[in-house]
Amino acid sequence: SIYKGRVNTSDVFGVKNSDLVPGKYEGGGLKLWEGSLDLVKTLNSDIKDDRLLMEGKHVLELGCGHGLPGIYAGLKGAGLVHFQDFNAEVLRCLTIPNVKANLLKKSSQGTSTSRSIGFYAGDWSEIDKLLLCGDAVQDKITNLRTENEGYRGYDIILMAETVYALDSLPSLYRLVKKCLHYPSGVVYMAGKKHYFGVGGGTRQFLRLVREDGAMQSDLLAEVTDGSSNVREVWKFSFK
Repeated sequence: SIYKGRVNTSDVFGVKNSDLVPGKYEGGGLKLWEGSLDLVKTLNSDIKDDRLLMEGKHVLELGCGHGLPGIYAGLKGAGLVHFQDFNAEVLRCLTIPNVKANLLKKSSQGTSTSRSIGFYAGDWSEIDKLLLCGDAVQDKITNLRTENEGYRGYDIILMAETVYALDSLPSLYRLVKKCLHYPSGVVYMAGKKHYFGVGGGTRQFLRLVREDGAMQSDLLAEVTDGSSNVREVWKFSFK
């Protein structure tokens, strides 16, 4: 079981309950979106079928909100889990309490579930300055890759409902490439096929990936349950 808290936008930001207030409340961080649950289900399936090993991995969840996928990774033995959101208030009022309730509970041996947990607030265009330091990465130079030489980054990057805004997709993709471990890192992305009214969607992000040519993409799940627009879960990895 994963425990989650309840809070509303007005309590934290002093604005009406809204999924997007540009420059102040980006991305509906206080709402538990369907993509987070889709992503957890897909991770669980891949782990059960031995397609994904979480034990000891370095994991980053981008646009975390409630942080359920990152929390799940910690429960499955990830050695390091970092949570990122645009809003510091979301991390403070929602993500951190959820993480405390799930990952920082002491076991009978007196140890926590996950060895290292961190929280980072900021825009995708600049947050790499914080993420690419300390234990997260040792070498920021990505232009000198060879078959036998990589840099230390995150083994797994998770993101759910992060591709809603068309103008933010290039920054998101650049951040993923900067932070993902080369050559073996993988990205799991859950989101809606189209986000009507804001222009983004999984297919728009997929177009960026294919035009760039550095990563390969695999569709893992498609959800058409009638509760929302068609939802998808994709996996990306370096070619």
